[in-house]
Amino acid sequence: MLNKTIALYRGAYGGLSPSTWLLSLVLLINRSGAMVIPFMTVYLTQHLHFSLADAGLVMACFGAGAVIGAYAGGKLTDTIGFARVQFWSLFVNGLFFILLGQMRSLHSIMLCIFCMASVGEAFRPANASAIAHYSNATTRTRAYSLNRLAINLGFAIGPAIGGILASISYDLLFWVDGASCVVAAFLIHFLLDPSKANKEEHHTDTPLMTSGSAYRDKPYLVFIFLCMINAVCFFQMFTIVPVYFKETLHMNEFLIGICMSVNGLLIALVEMLLIFKLDGKRHSLVFIGYGLLLEAVCFLGFVLLPQQIWVAFLFMGAITFGEMMTLPFMNSFWISRSASHNRGQYAALYTISYSVAHIIAPTLGSRMAQWVGFTNWWLVTSVLCLLTFAGFRWLWQRVVKEA
Repeated sequence: MLNKTIALYRGAYGGLSPSTWLLSLVLLINRSGAMVIPFMTVYLTQHLHFSLADAGLVMACFGAGAVIGAYAGGKLTDTIGFARVQFWSLFVNGLFFILLGQMRSLHSIMLCIFCMASVGEAFRPANASAIAHYSNATTRTRAYSLNRLAINLGFAIGPAIGGILASISYDLLFWVDGASCVVAAFLIHFLLDPSKANKEEHHTDTPLMTSGSAYRDKPYLVFIFLCMINAVCFFQMFTIVPVYFKETLHMNEFLIGICMSVNGLLIALVEMLLIFKLDGKRHSLVFIGYGLLLEAVCFLGFVLLPQQIWVAFLFMGAITFGEMMTLPFMNSFWISRSASHNRGQYAALYTISYSVAHIIAPTLGSRMAQWVGFTNWWLVTSVLCLLTFAGFRWLWQRVVKEA
């Protein structure tokens, strides 16, 4: 049994290029230093004594900058290459983190965080293009899963270290976060050679139907819209669900933290194995649909099941499996419609869908929970997941006809 388990993990992680591993390692280092944004609202309200409404304005500026950064990053990736965009995005973003720590007025903080997000989020489409560059058709979905694993592990480490540093001095958060970005920039520059790549450009899903602009690829634009709706629903897990745990299930902060950690733990243990077993068995859009159905059931569980603590852990485990069925295969799909010369555009649109969702999810979720109550909001969220599932089924039938 043990030998079979070891062989399964070896198969799941085997075959990935050294550059893919290095890219994920650098991302792990960078995300392990990501500690400013998770503590930003606390920093603004408790340390600088701004109102919660002012803190919301600051985070809205971050979201707006992220949308612009993703668009610009995609354009620049196709123009000057992902290597330069990754380096300069990380390097300049690190300097902005340090500068942000020196700002004290509301308007200067809003301007600084907008510029910081515009620069920092340009990294995402460039990084997505880099993963595609260093992988091939048979390893691409697992390469993105390894990237997600690095991000999740980094975000588990960063806030924990950030909490310790914040208890000493908030200034340390900005310096350490900035330094981690600069270090990651130089690691990418010196360790990763863009000329080293897997040249195989065959796609496991649909054949490339367009070699032109992503902004004129109608099925892909539908895909982006559906991704945004899914993200609005999924991001409730990080925004409104913890409030529900606190106010309705009467869980304390420690127990909420333990429950939320189930997400990262399951991703670290299971996702690569799951992708290894599923990748190539069905079309990516089919697996995405399965994940959305599971997410719909999860939110419906809050309505139908008793309001007890075990329901919170059941929800977190189940929705994590829904996440593992959707996000890796979404990456696989957008890559399948892109080519090397326009991959930045496709990556930018995909990144923008999540940036927009980051703005909508907490705003819509908090207002709806306040206006109609948690139970009715979970019903609405569940219906949105089902409608998104229907949208992906329609898109799958459209893509099959194209082929």
